[in-house]
Amino acid sequence: MTSNPLAAELKPGQSIELLKELHILTRDSKLNQDSRRKLKQVYHLYQFIEKLLQELHSSVEGSLTLADHGAGKSYLGFILYDLYFKHLPHSQLFGIETRADLVEKSKALAKRLGFDRMVFLNLSVAESAASPLLPAQIDVVTALHACDTATDDAIAFGLQKKAKAFVLVPCCQAEVARHLGRSKALSLSRTPLAELWRHPLHTREMGSQLTNVLRCLYLEAHGYQVTVTELVGWEHSMKNELILARHTGQRKRASAQRLCSLLAEFGISELLDSRFTLPGDNVPDNAQRQ
Repeated sequence: MTSNPLAAELKPGQSIELLKELHILTRDSKLNQDSRRKLKQVYHLYQFIEKLLQELHSSVEGSLTLADHGAGKSYLGFILYDLYFKHLPHSQLFGIETRADLVEKSKALAKRLGFDRMVFLNLSVAESAASPLLPAQIDVVTALHACDTATDDAIAFGLQKKAKAFVLVPCCQAEVARHLGRSKALSLSRTPLAELWRHPLHTREMGSQLTNVLRCLYLEAHGYQVTVTELVGWEHSMKNELILARHTGQRKRASAQRLCSLLAEFGISELLDSRFTLPGDNVPDNAQRQ
């Protein structure tokens, strides 16, 4: 009896056809060096999400719901469904994407694979919050490389839907950098810290770093426990910061205060109203808007 070398590389019950469609397996069901690297990346990301799903599934009755924003080809969604959701009766996974052609391709693939509890919606992240096609509550919100403010829209969506967990890999964080650039002259006259973003390249890098710090504080202020880690080996993108947030219900007033203080220190307090709106009972008394 000959052993199947592929079986040692894959998780039990994985769809071979899906792995071919995702170009993780070659058409003759083999792994080459490149596809083995892709599979390793998939498993590395999945291990973080699987732990969250297991925790949630053990604490709730019945089904789980997950919304994947900026889904693209729904690479993440299909993997999550194949490895986890297909074993959970009545659970649903929603892929939200603005490109209609990708939505139609994902629908066709899900039908072909029999993944009948995958739903694909041709909507922006912002539009999805008001869409009747999604349930009133979503358990898990994911956004893998959702560009610029789409990650913030995914957070706003999750807060509205009372999400129990977030899995975010932010990308192209440009909004804060634009605000830093506009207030640069005033900031340079006010504080030596502005030297950190005086040059355009540093403005972009500082804006990216600051954006994710503000997002973490924002989630904590809304009652989430936040962990930040790295997607090791995610070679196809330099954006490999993974933000995991679990809802505890304990809103951290100290995080709200630090959020306001950082926005004031960097001269971008207008974002407190437009982007980082705090819950009414968690707005620091001395919150400054400049």
